Amino acid sequence: MSEKDTPLEFPCDFPVKIVGKADQGFEAMVTQIVARHAGPLEPDHIRGRPSRDGKFVALTCLIRAESKAQLDGLYEELSQHPDILMVL
Repeated sequence: MSEKDTPLEFPCDFPVKIVGKADQGFEAMVTQIVARHAGPLEPDHIRGRPSRDGKFVALTCLIRAESKAQLDGLYEELSQHPDILMVL
């Protein structure tokens, strides 16, 4: 799929949801990966929500997406990390 084939118009604000085990350091690890692809996150651009039992956490990072290639690279790195269970 090329830039022309995506319904997104770049640049745009884009939320990325990342789910993993609620371990100490999970948010910092996710933040580092996101920063490699989209620059540093403002503190109010990351939200965390624990699961009911507290074993998992869902982080939503609001990034400024510049291209489909940028999003593809971000999703690929996040998806390949062993501590990340799901990326939406």
